[in-house]
Amino acid sequence: MKEILEGSHAVAEAVRLCHPEVIAAYPITPQTHIVEALAQMVADCRLQSEYICVESEFSALSACLGASAAGSRTYSATTSQGLALMFEVCFNVAGMRLPIVMTIANRALSAPLSIWNDQQDSIALRDSGWIQFYAEDNQEALDLHILAYRVCEDHDILLPAFVCFDGFILTHTYEPVEMPLQEEVDAYLPAFNPYQKLDAQDPISFGMYATPDYYLEFRYENQRAMLRAKEAIRRYGALFGEQFGRDYSGLVEGYKLEDAETAIIAMGSICGTVRDAIDEMRADGKKVGLLKIRCYRPFPDEEIAAALSHIKTVAVLDKNVSLGSKGAVALEARNALYGSSIDVYGYILGLGGRDIRKKDIKAIVDLAEKGSGDMFYGLREELL
Repeated sequence: MKEILEGSHAVAEAVRLCHPEVIAAYPITPQTHIVEALAQMVADCRLQSEYICVESEFSALSACLGASAAGSRTYSATTSQGLALMFEVCFNVAGMRLPIVMTIANRALSAPLSIWNDQQDSIALRDSGWIQFYAEDNQEALDLHILAYRVCEDHDILLPAFVCFDGFILTHTYEPVEMPLQEEVDAYLPAFNPYQKLDAQDPISFGMYATPDYYLEFRYENQRAMLRAKEAIRRYGALFGEQFGRDYSGLVEGYKLEDAETAIIAMGSICGTVRDAIDEMRADGKKVGLLKIRCYRPFPDEEIAAALSHIKTVAVLDKNVSLGSKGAVALEARNALYGSSIDVYGYILGLGGRDIRKKDIKAIVDLAEKGSGDMFYGLREELL
């Protein structure tokens, strides 16, 4: 059923369709509309869930951790400073192998204070053990929540997931979305069947103290589960396509790459602008394509290498910066293409919500093809 919804409300509807039994969240711009909508659904009896009002984001994810350990499907949402406050709990959730799904409405981190979009918040937690999905538009944001629960709750995976979509650019934008029916989602996503849970009649412990004799093996098991998640995403993404007509079997997605000589790597809402810029460059005879990263963790290194094997030049667009180094996506894309003859250039742009226009994409392609990169693009020199 086609509906026109604000991005945050589309996500809230997707979460409702997944039947979370416990929701705990703290409002923070630009995530607030999601949890407001879910709270209203609970109050209106449209969603049978325990909605826990908490005093901070740290408490929100802690409540989800306890609820998930007790055997409930759980959900939270946050952004920016709220995600930073959850830092400790994010590592605990992944280490305890709890399949919590959390929306990240991507927003810049302080200081200086900014409420606008970039992807520094979720990227800063790339090593925490959470699967990370990035949505290009609100339809993809809606769908990825349903896919995330299916992947995370697989007993061969048992990892939490971020579903990231760009703050304001998507969260507060109205777009047409195809809303699945409840019976369709129920057919795709089984009721939560925890692998193990806290039970007074059969007591176990989560997150116990580990001496050096054991800790390394725990991290190794987390790594193995993350790598297995690649196949789970492919499998359940293909199943999603069979049932709903939108295929998410790829961790990456190409656009006009077949005959391209230059490729742009990007993720999130910027991909829509990149597609439009590519169409205009194609009209001018430039052979440019896009490789969109939909899943950043686990990182699709093999998929990137295969998709770009024929490419001469790659321009990576990063809405983040690993300070003291480069953009995080550029670093890993370069690693994925190591040993090839492909020239890879990174561009850090759009930080703090600065506009990225088609003319900027075209200028970056020109820079990459001339061999100039690894830069902050669009710096205002008069401010330096």
